[in-house]
Amino acid sequence: MDRRHFVGLASSVIAAQALDPGKLSAQSASIQRSPLKPMELGLLIVPFGAAEERIRLVHELGFSNCFLSLDGYLGSFSAELASQFRELCAKYSVTVTTVEVVGPPPLEWNFTHGPSTIGLVPPKTRAARMDALYQASDFASQLGVTQVQTHCGFIPEDPADALYPGAVEAVRAVARHCQGNGQHFLMETGQETPTTMSRMLRDVAMPNLAVGLDTANLILYGKANPVDAVDILGPHIRSIHAKDGKWPTDPSELGEEVLIGRGLVNFREVFTKLHRIGYSGAITIERETSGPQQIEDVRNEKIYLEGILREVLA
Repeated sequence: MDRRHFVGLASSVIAAQALDPGKLSAQSASIQRSPLKPMELGLLIVPFGAAEERIRLVHELGFSNCFLSLDGYLGSFSAELASQFRELCAKYSVTVTTVEVVGPPPLEWNFTHGPSTIGLVPPKTRAARMDALYQASDFASQLGVTQVQTHCGFIPEDPADALYPGAVEAVRAVARHCQGNGQHFLMETGQETPTTMSRMLRDVAMPNLAVGLDTANLILYGKANPVDAVDILGPHIRSIHAKDGKWPTDPSELGEEVLIGRGLVNFREVFTKLHRIGYSGAITIERETSGPQQIEDVRNEKIYLEGILREVLA
């Protein structure tokens, strides 16, 4: 269903560096998590099925924060689950910056069936997707998380398209629900041009509607250069997915996601522009491989981005 493969992360791969869970548990009550520094690196994880393992891994890899992809919990969010997450985040001193859901299915991440299956645009799945986002927002509220993110889908380039008014109303309704929970609702970049997303921001006209900038998605979908996207969407950007990729060459399939530093994203320019406009949120690494290779990739990407951020923030 989902392109994200953090389900496969296994902390046993880095057992040699594992922290003592008992020691962490004893210290957890006294842990006071400091506010995140501007542009602090974090990691996207899918906690379903192994929440403690994956939250612990965030800490073991040296991150202070994470972005939660929560589709596995749709229909089963509860106060007990929220309590479990709060305890785990305290135990491993991890801050959750944003939660996201993109389901329920069907979801096809391609150019042939993507427009009819992704996001809030397709009328057939719109009500179910809105309900999923309401669930995620209410759960995030229990966690004290103030950002909810999703892919809104292939927003029509033509504002006169018959699908556009319904999409605007759906985004507005979700933003209004999030506003009631004291949250921003973030549209993740990818399926639409930055100008089209800017139009949606204007037409929805909700003060808590914002943007989650995925640096690679703009390239993978053939929509824009992320450096230029910051010029268009900059003041509205509240989260960043650091990811790299190449332009699509098959008209039916997305471009290739690759290790950060091997694709076409100019992270130095993206981060420099974000820094100049005062972006103070996290930079969340998202790597779409799986297993031991994913962990190794994340390690290397973290080192790579830390070097760039030191230069930019200096």
